[in-house]
Amino acid sequence: MPDDVLVLPLDDPTADLATVGGKGASLARLVRAGLPVPPGFHVTTSAYRAFVAAGGELPPEVASAILTAYQGGPVAVRSSATAEDLPDLSFAGQHDTFLNVTGPDALLDAVTRCWASLWTERAVAYRAHNGVESDGVALAVVVQELVPADAAGVLFTANPLTGARDEQVINAAWGLGEAVVGGVVTPDTHLVAAGRVAGREIAEKTVMTVRTVDGTREEPVPEDRRRAPVLTDAQAVELAALGTRIENLYGTPMDVEWALHNGRFSILQARPITTLRVEPEVWNDSLGGDYLWTCVNLGEAVPSVMTPATWSVVKILSSAKVGDYRITGNLGGRFYLNLSVSTAAASAVGLGKLARRASEQTLGRIPEGVEIPPLPMSRLAVLRAAVPFVREAIAYRKRLPRLLAETRERCASLHKRIKAAQGPGELDALWRSDIDTLLRETCRVLDAGARGAGPDKLQARLTKLVGADDTTALLTGLQGAGGELASLGPLLGLAQLRRGEIDRDTYAATWGHRGPDEFELSEPRPAEDPAWIDRLLDRVGDLDPETLLKRQAATRDDAWERLVERHPGKAPAIRKALDKAADVARARERARSEMVRAFWVLRAFVLRAGELTGHGDDLFFLPIEDIVAVLDGEERPLARVPAARAAYDRYRALPAYPTLIRGRFDPVAWAADPNRRPDLYDETAEHQPMGEEITGFPGAAGIVTGTARVVSTVDEAEALREGEILVTAVTNVGWTPLFPRAAAIVTDVGAPLSHAAIVARELGIPAVVGCGNATARLSTGDHVRVDGGKGTVTLVGEPDQ
Repeated sequence: MPDDVLVLPLDDPTADLATVGGKGASLARLVRAGLPVPPGFHVTTSAYRAFVAAGGELPPEVASAILTAYQGGPVAVRSSATAEDLPDLSFAGQHDTFLNVTGPDALLDAVTRCWASLWTERAVAYRAHNGVESDGVALAVVVQELVPADAAGVLFTANPLTGARDEQVINAAWGLGEAVVGGVVTPDTHLVAAGRVAGREIAEKTVMTVRTVDGTREEPVPEDRRRAPVLTDAQAVELAALGTRIENLYGTPMDVEWALHNGRFSILQARPITTLRVEPEVWNDSLGGDYLWTCVNLGEAVPSVMTPATWSVVKILSSAKVGDYRITGNLGGRFYLNLSVSTAAASAVGLGKLARRASEQTLGRIPEGVEIPPLPMSRLAVLRAAVPFVREAIAYRKRLPRLLAETRERCASLHKRIKAAQGPGELDALWRSDIDTLLRETCRVLDAGARGAGPDKLQARLTKLVGADDTTALLTGLQGAGGELASLGPLLGLAQLRRGEIDRDTYAATWGHRGPDEFELSEPRPAEDPAWIDRLLDRVGDLDPETLLKRQAATRDDAWERLVERHPGKAPAIRKALDKAADVARARERARSEMVRAFWVLRAFVLRAGELTGHGDDLFFLPIEDIVAVLDGEERPLARVPAARAAYDRYRALPAYPTLIRGRFDPVAWAADPNRRPDLYDETAEHQPMGEEITGFPGAAGIVTGTARVVSTVDEAEALREGEILVTAVTNVGWTPLFPRAAAIVTDVGAPLSHAAIVARELGIPAVVGCGNATARLSTGDHVRVDGGKGTVTLVGEPDQ
């Protein structure tokens, strides 16, 4: 717009903040969206600056432009400052408004008085208090036909008292709206929710603002109208529907001034609600009934509180249901499996004992005294759920090798295309053509591959033949001639990098997607940090992981020789079974690695969507489907961001929840309980003190006595000294470079197929996993004895000072 334009039509597309101020820009947006706004025009900030340049005298050309636009009749003249769109401030009442202004002279006088109100003591003090520089502020004026309101008031598109986003509150009084805005009358209040009036309070309205020849005045409300409702229920619902349109347009709860004349509503102005209480969302599927939940294995993959974007993707990949029961859930932002559902399903088809034994490999044992709540489940319901599941599993098994081979190249290509997307529409098209398919098809197949079962039958058979220690040794060797174990890749790659066998770019391209919180979309990936490889090299130091592998290989060879010597006739079949188990384990780990690589693409998509829409990391606090909607131009989903952020921050501040949870679980109340247990919560049981013993699963055989180092994050684990015993809640591939430093590994969460157990076995490091209470019972400096074969951890001396 040229700098010398003095007046603009109300709906002019160039009517932006700098030109017509916050109030004017908002009204222009409402008009262009087809909402019922009284006609009028803007007196621009250029006119204001001409007025200031003339020393407070109205230049003739400005007066002429205003009067040319004026069509006669009574008008409302409202100030519109360029600071009025600051997101956390409301300038309501800081600058002047004049109603029922009639005639050329009165109009020009009202405009100049609006301009002068920018410099009242009240307005200057308000700007100073809120850190708004006065030098850069200018004032436009909005002139509109005056609505001869029969009734008027304010609509809040979210409940300003409770913060509820699904409730709208209407204040309504007789006459013009100034009595409501100015607080001189107690208005009627209507509460609208779900398209109907959910409640109303009819006030005694004693005063109303009315038009006069000279402007407006307050006068008593006629006796017969004082206790009469201003709006019918139908009118309240109609007004709320307009409010919904306005909130959708702006993408945030709004404060809307309205007027009613001859049964028709007009919107006088709309601004964001700046004082709305943010009520955190509740993310808690445990409230739906009495179930037993576990985070073993899942807590290793997704160890932290998830953002809504991450949970929405995880939910797509874990959407299996049996009847009306979902198998997974979100408890306070963390990922849990519903053991009640899986157990009831297995029992309904006569596989309860078999399923329980198999689940111990991945989900751990249920402690004595903890019951799995029974669920009513029919054999027919299970079979209906199982048939499509089995069909998918067969199809996925066929597709898995091809996807494992092509995912890396496909993801690299998508990263480039996402980065090259030039606008929301182009990125949205890429989502629909490629990225959504990556999520719903490729990730589903990879996820199924990553859930492959462990060698529980083979392990039980070997234990009977050769004992627990030799069995543990025989089930290692996953990294070797048969292929690479993805969990060890980042560690062994560092050794290759140090020897000059690969360069940094190759290492980053191969392993840059793996990290401690690798499934959380909001968390940066290691390859996004230029200093990442140097830190990894520092963590490993001079330790050579291949020395550990060779030592474990010798142990495995010795165990094999003993087996052949004792059971020569069974050795060929056992060799075949061991090779098959190794193939399954490598495929499982590779599938998980490639799925993490695909999640990095999803992260890149959300980041780019935030850049192109201007909403930045707010988008991580929306489900993936709402992110796509925002790319399509929808603003309404953004209204949930503050409540989602509040929920995330609240849950993130709490300690990690128990491994096992039974019943309805309140994580905030649990965290505040000084007697809480870190391993178990049971709503149905009286308080059970945590056991003194530290026992878990035999993760990797071997006995070590040493000093404990108790840590909660990878960064804290930097303090781990060579030869100390690493004690933590849970590990994943992001911890692998630290393992060669440790004399033993002890975790609260885990099972025989968990990351800590698999990698520790391969490296020959004793490990006990799934203890539940190790981090609570042990402190850094304690002298402990770790027996990886028996799954026990014992305090053996006084802690170091």
